[in-house]
Amino acid sequence: MAAIIVALWQTPVLLPLKLLVVLFHELAHLVTVLLTGGTPESLSLTPHQGGAVLSRGGNRFLTLSAGYLGSLLIGLALFRAALSGRFDHWITGALGLVILLVTLLYVRDPFGLAFCTGAGVLMLASARWLGHGPNDLLLRLIGLTSIIYVPLDIFSDTLSRAHLRSDARMLAEEFGGATMLWGGLWLLLSLVAIWLALRSTFRATPGAD
Repeated sequence: MAAIIVALWQTPVLLPLKLLVVLFHELAHLVTVLLTGGTPESLSLTPHQGGAVLSRGGNRFLTLSAGYLGSLLIGLALFRAALSGRFDHWITGALGLVILLVTLLYVRDPFGLAFCTGAGVLMLASARWLGHGPNDLLLRLIGLTSIIYVPLDIFSDTLSRAHLRSDARMLAEEFGGATMLWGGLWLLLSLVAIWLALRSTFRATPGAD
């Protein structure tokens, strides 16, 4: 499955999954704002795999740091849940409900509204009318895409194109250090998290296929 994802990486086929990972990135920012006492104002998403969260208050350091690593943790959790093979349709349905709730409360741009509403509705439909196999496959695809996407995105946004207005660039401007320093740290943490999570997952599920 990972080989198929990599083979199709530059094709439009994977664009919806990539946009979903970007949505997870913005959700991680939004949740961190809420958990640290801030108020999210809006969440936006673009067809070019970009997004933003506008907010007031909250812990700025944690909020800026949450995007890449938070979206990776969501992907790892979904992949682990799929391998456990117990509650796939419930998890798919819950994810759809969360996306629709966030859309209702915070998404205002036309593309973001269309994509998030469509994603949420399709997940609810999958949970309601499709069986274990399709929901298991969906969660694995989302999880694996996140696992592949996040390190590549960190490298692209913060190391190979350090001039971009990325989370790492804003963190460097507000708290010191260099964009590449923060990007390199996040890349290292993401690779360690992937290795630890996958090792733990396959040890806990030796019969997973």
